[in-house]
Amino acid sequence: MAERAQPGVREVLLVAAAAVVAVLGAAILTGFLPPAAQRAFFHLPIAIVVLVAGTAFVLWRIASRRPPES
Repeated sequence: MAERAQPGVREVLLVAAAAVVAVLGAAILTGFLPPAAQRAFFHLPIAIVVLVAGTAFVLWRIASRRPPES
């Protein structure tokens, strides 16, 4: 059975950097929203819904992968 290569430090750092950039980008973009939209964004569970949907999508992609043929 062939073993799959594990992600290296470079790949892990790239994913971590992408996550940090996404969060900082969202924080900066919300600063440009009108005050009413900012209140809605910060008081409604929009971020939680986005995180749950993103996590569900990633888990679905992992679960639907086909095992490598050997």
